[in-house]
Amino acid sequence: MADEVCVRHPDRPTGLRCVRCERPSCPECLREASVGYQCVDCVNEGRRTQRRAVTVAGAELNTKPIVMPILLLLNVAVFALTAAQAQSITNNQFSYPFELGVLYPPAVAGGEWWRLITNGFLHYGVIHLVVNMVSLYIVGRDLEMLFGRVRFLALYLVALLGGSVMVFLFDPETASQTSTGRVVVDYGFTAGASGAIFGLMGALAVAVFRLKLPIAPALGIIALNLVFTFTIANISIFGHIGGLITGAAVALGFLYPPAKIRTKVQVATLVAALVVLVGLVFVRDSGFDRPATCVHENSQVSCYRQVSST
Repeated sequence: MADEVCVRHPDRPTGLRCVRCERPSCPECLREASVGYQCVDCVNEGRRTQRRAVTVAGAELNTKPIVMPILLLLNVAVFALTAAQAQSITNNQFSYPFELGVLYPPAVAGGEWWRLITNGFLHYGVIHLVVNMVSLYIVGRDLEMLFGRVRFLALYLVALLGGSVMVFLFDPETASQTSTGRVVVDYGFTAGASGAIFGLMGALAVAVFRLKLPIAPALGIIALNLVFTFTIANISIFGHIGGLITGAAVALGFLYPPAKIRTKVQVATLVAALVVLVGLVFVRDSGFDRPATCVHENSQVSCYRQVSST
């Protein structure tokens, strides 16, 4: 034994061995293990082959949230841009980026489909922005750690699209009176991240149920927000409901598949959700009455359609 030398240091005689590979190793090359000592090569190999702990969604544990802060900062940046162009933090809707991205169903039917996504990054004034960003921070932190960054971002964007599609499908025309006394019937304008945030709330409820945690607090938060949705004026009911349903449905596909087929089912869930939502947009678009034609010039957007009047 005394004639053996360390496999990493041939000039060092040793009587010690790694308990895993049984190769002779000097004290410098050994690391304490649960039983005996292992050489550094075996320790490094064990780290590479060791299975990492993951959540029920497949995300690595203790992942620091990054997507949620980026989404929050992006919303704030877009608001700052619209407020700067409108020279107002209360009437920032009178800016080119806002007019270009706000959800106006006739404009979507006229070919401006990007509004189904861009409206989710626009907000009417500071209060609207602050309420949504606080909600995103509270709900988004834990959900990003549960789902992982890519899944969380996909959940957020698909829920946003789900809320917008519901508005496009069901938001009704309303009558309004012009300054000349003429009554016109037209669609309203929708903006805000609340559809995506309601999607996160739906996902939160599914996650709490999946993890067998007390579900009453999560349902209470959702119920309270639904009460606000139906009782406060100028809130997009269909945007909130669409986001809630879409987020819950996607979360079911993310959280319940067995580990062996988890990734395949999650990808299939996203693809299915997108196919359904895009299909609904095509169906609504094909039968839309009087789509708008929008003209973009001189940093202004003007949309024209044949409006019913009485």
